[in-house]
Amino acid sequence: MPAEPTFLILPGLFNSGPEHWQTRWQSLLPKVERVEQQSWDAPLRADWVAVLDAHLAAIDGPVVLVGHSLGSITAVHWAQHGAGKVVGALLVAPADVERDGAPAPIVNFAPIPLAPLPFPTIVVASDDDPYAAIERSEQLAAAWGAELVRLPGAGHINGESGLADWPQGRALLAQLAEMHAGAN
Repeated sequence: MPAEPTFLILPGLFNSGPEHWQTRWQSLLPKVERVEQQSWDAPLRADWVAVLDAHLAAIDGPVVLVGHSLGSITAVHWAQHGAGKVVGALLVAPADVERDGAPAPIVNFAPIPLAPLPFPTIVVASDDDPYAAIERSEQLAAAWGAELVRLPGAGHINGESGLADWPQGRALLAQLAEMHAGAN
C-alpha cells in the first residue's frame, strides 16, 4: 500500500489570506503543510525555490504540490532539477511573469521554464484571469505536459473569486493522489 501523500501548499505573491481556498484546505485536507516564504511581497526566485526545496527535504514520503499563481511558477522552477519525492502537482492560475505590465516584484521569476514536468500535473486556469491570458495558460500547460482545466469567469482563482472551499479543486487534487496510489 503506497504512503498517503503530503499536500504541500505553495501560495503566491502576498501569501493566501483566510478566504483563499488554499488556506481553507489546510483545515480540510489530511497531511497538509504550507510553505512559508521569507518575503511575500518582495519575492526572489532563488530564495523561493530554496525554501521549497528545504521544506520538501523535511517531509517523509510522497508529496503533491498545490501551487497558486507565483507559487505555481516556483514549483515549475524547482522541478527543473527533478521530481524528488513529488508525485504530482495542482498548479492553479500560474502567473505569467513574462507578460507586459507584470508587477516588478515577480519579473525575476522569468523566464518561465517550458520543459515537461517530471510528475503528473493539472493546471487550472480561468478565462478572465488578469494575471495570465487563457491562451498563455494553455501554452504553459501544453509545454509542461499537464492536463488543463478551464474555469469560466473565475478571475485569478483566489479568495476574491468566491470559490470558498472549492470542492472542484479538491476533486482534482484527489485525482492526482489516486494517480499516485495507482502507480504503486
